[in-house]
Amino acid sequence: MSTYRDLAHRGSARATVLRTVGTRERRSHTTAPRVPTVGIDIGGTKVMAGVVDADGIILETLRTETPDKSKSPKVVEDTITELVLDLSDRHDVHAVGIGAAGWVDADRNRVLFAPHLSWRNEPLRDRLAGRLAVPVLVDNDANTAAWAEWRFGAGRGEDHLVMITLGTGIGGAILEDGQVKRGKFGVAGEFGHMQVVPGGHRCPCGNRGCWEQYSSGNALVREARELAAADSPVAYNIIERVQGHIPDITGPLITQLAREGDAMCIELLQDIGQWLGVGIANLAAALDPSCFVIGGGVSAADDLLIAPARDAFKRQLTGRGYRPEARIARAQLGPEAGMVGAADLARLVARRFRRAKRRRVERYERYERYTRTRSATGPSVDGAEG
Repeated sequence: MSTYRDLAHRGSARATVLRTVGTRERRSHTTAPRVPTVGIDIGGTKVMAGVVDADGIILETLRTETPDKSKSPKVVEDTITELVLDLSDRHDVHAVGIGAAGWVDADRNRVLFAPHLSWRNEPLRDRLAGRLAVPVLVDNDANTAAWAEWRFGAGRGEDHLVMITLGTGIGGAILEDGQVKRGKFGVAGEFGHMQVVPGGHRCPCGNRGCWEQYSSGNALVREARELAAADSPVAYNIIERVQGHIPDITGPLITQLAREGDAMCIELLQDIGQWLGVGIANLAAALDPSCFVIGGGVSAADDLLIAPARDAFKRQLTGRGYRPEARIARAQLGPEAGMVGAADLARLVARRFRRAKRRRVERYERYERYTRTRSATGPSVDGAEG
């Protein structure tokens, strides 16, 4: 079986570089080649790569820390390339899909802006395709996670789905009739930066009062640390748990203590959940989906977060009582969703590689037949022509 390393040694000129992708993804994914592909999920702290089959089953994964954001984009590209080459030594993969935590242009080539990496208008797809000798697809990580949940997870069977990812901030994606809605410029779904409190908390985006300042991992940790710093009696348990070192208070710790019954941590998750429900109600008014899928690290709190979100959604929904209510479900694929979705979307472009590879094989076979014929009849034929 051919590997990336074999193909790379034949020269990047033979690389099949995807320039455009058909927008009718729902129609295409059912006829896409059932071949293994590599998915890459790039975040602010880790790069996760995995080989995924056509049924969304992960065959192998590799993880490494994300290179420091002060380093050049090439350092991150080198990391991605090494992970793909490592996987290709054991798997015959046919395309690479990348889910990047940043804004990706409508052509799915350039990362316009990544808050946790030094990518500014970076032509990531073309750079990597030139090094890997297979088609490369680049998309926003929330889009790839939403695609995975629609194909294999909590959103299966839904025609109108909105994905909300709660992590450090809030990301999101929209799927309608099996097609990711990326917007005119490719940056749709940045729900976290809807303004919900005019003049509210400052957001790293530069504005104030963004939704993610009230319903995200950062918001959860900020509130807990403020209570601990004020030496509030309700925070004594968490202060004792971190031995007074407030920077050690993290989202997973808050979730763990809430599961153990800590009243403050339960209340903080309820607050985050209520703000989540308010934002979902706003999105329902604008988009009217049939289902909201809640993913990201904070969603690990499960009903401690989702139950108050459902309650707030019902209270805030426009026309409540006179309209169908969208289903709110927790994502099923966990932290691998972005990687699985990126790999599955890459299968849509794998046929380009397969066709080019088949043409090369056919040309080689024709040439072999031609040389064998020449060898069998060559000298006498050449002599007669002379």
